[in-house]
Amino acid sequence: MFKLPVMKNTRRKFTAKFKAKVAIEAIQEKLTIQQIAAKYEVHPNQISQWKRLFLDNAESVFSSGSESTEKSVLEEEQDKLYKKIGRLQVENDFLKKSLGEA
Repeated sequence: MFKLPVMKNTRRKFTAKFKAKVAIEAIQEKLTIQQIAAKYEVHPNQISQWKRLFLDNAESVFSSGSESTEKSVLEEEQDKLYKKIGRLQVENDFLKKSLGEA
């Protein structure tokens, strides 16, 4: 019995840089979505999706996201310091009791 060779359908993975480039080109509208799809060998629906995602998240570029990241880093550092203070207080209390009983 003859078996046909099985072809694997591997999904292509695109970098964020590539997606942004294609989305920007679609936004500029110098070429149609169909032409851009042919140029980059990507399905037109995929380009439309990237374009929509790009436009929906464009305002985050100008938002104060860096402030929230910096704040979370500071909060983590603060938590570490509070834990260290707690350990040192326990150690200090233990040493006081040890010396007081001796």
